[in-house]
Amino acid sequence: MTTHPTHTLRSLIQTNAFIDGHWVPSDKRFAVTNPANQDVLAEVADGDATLAERAIEAAHKALPLWRGKTAKQRADLLRKWYQAMLDNKQSLGELMSLEQGKPIAEAIGEIEYGASFVDWFAGEAERSYGDILPINANDKRSWIIKQPVGVCAAITPWNFPHAMITRKVAPALAAGCTIVVKPPQLTPLSALALAQLASEVGIPDGVINIVPTTQSKAVGEVFTSHPRVRKFTFTGSTAVGKALMEQCAGTMKKVSLELGGNAPFIVFDDADIELAVKELLVCKFRNAGQTCISANRVLVQDAVHDKFVEQLQTQINTLKIAAGDAEEVDYGPLINQDAIDKVNDLINDAKQNGAKVLEGGRVLTELGELFYAPTLIVDVDASMRIAQEEIFGPVIAIQRFSDEAQGIEQANATPFGLAGYFCAQDYRRIQRVSEQLDCGMLGINSGAISHAYNAFGGVKESGIGREGSRYGLAEYQETKNITLGGFS
Repeated sequence: MTTHPTHTLRSLIQTNAFIDGHWVPSDKRFAVTNPANQDVLAEVADGDATLAERAIEAAHKALPLWRGKTAKQRADLLRKWYQAMLDNKQSLGELMSLEQGKPIAEAIGEIEYGASFVDWFAGEAERSYGDILPINANDKRSWIIKQPVGVCAAITPWNFPHAMITRKVAPALAAGCTIVVKPPQLTPLSALALAQLASEVGIPDGVINIVPTTQSKAVGEVFTSHPRVRKFTFTGSTAVGKALMEQCAGTMKKVSLELGGNAPFIVFDDADIELAVKELLVCKFRNAGQTCISANRVLVQDAVHDKFVEQLQTQINTLKIAAGDAEEVDYGPLINQDAIDKVNDLINDAKQNGAKVLEGGRVLTELGELFYAPTLIVDVDASMRIAQEEIFGPVIAIQRFSDEAQGIEQANATPFGLAGYFCAQDYRRIQRVSEQLDCGMLGINSGAISHAYNAFGGVKESGIGREGSRYGLAEYQETKNITLGGFS
């Protein structure tokens, strides 16, 4: 039975910072706009370094009470928060669609996906175990306990404004930590709505704090340098992640980073081509290609290249692009003009260096300034920028390879290692290739690999640490070894 309000879209829109259970205004504010039509949705409080410090102090003050709750007490409150998200998923989805641009159906799917992390970590709170250690002397006993790391700080991205918060906040709270979040400037309304629901279901004041801001550098420096913050987590670009990690070194914070990707999607000559096309479309066009685990380099073996491209071209022409509130939409607008410019720059560079555009390659001006046509490019090679940089748009760029060894070599020829994908049927090839690809997550005959049960994270310059799964809780815990002597 619902024990909390069911909200309309309007009643979920909050425009002030959320600190210590209170909505905190600011004289300085910034506009949040709808990327489908550039309408201003709200003017949001623009937090600064002083407000960030205030939020950290609130989290520090709330820590003893929250840390002192039993695992079941924390889990019960997390489950209430989870249920509040599901009870309000329509309004939360509509809000996300307005500020981020993805279709409402996809946005509601993200609400359910993001809520699943809260449900999962509610369970993990009650499944966090220590260890009894072997003795090295008869008069001593040793054991391990897991304790919350303390106050945490998180910086989250705009492309998944709900899920990127819940999969950081949920394990932190499950472990007994309190947290301060800087949501993205482009999409802060979803974060503030989540804080509202958390407060309504009884999560204590100061446990969750939200500081929206345009002053990312100043607030980030507070998060990374403040001595009360013992854990810092960030999702974003590798360059920014490296800088933030350096800043954390001064106070030796625990750090987890989910950074840039350059995911290969390999189609081998024994692949089920129809399945490969289907899974690539799922992987590539989710959120208009604006995902860190989106297929970035599509590598197709020579023997099946032409067949694969033909089927892919046919399917691309069936995609529907429109504003998020339209029906049966495959994807909506890109987030802003910078995103459009980057996609155009990458495509133009590829064309100038010999690649051929078979479909798309243009802004759909009849829909609006930020709608980009689904694009298919062939004759791409590894020297082109489009093969080296994250596209973050609805563009499939195809490279060829001759044999298995070359396909693996091309896939691994990047400093990044977040996600990878390949399609094959031979079980021996599946075993070989899965062990040789350098990535933290791998989809085999599947373009959808993210789930609360799975360990999300990368290798090489794609970050450190894991989110989701039982491994995600450990990112917010310290391991303490206790030795007791005096046994006779």
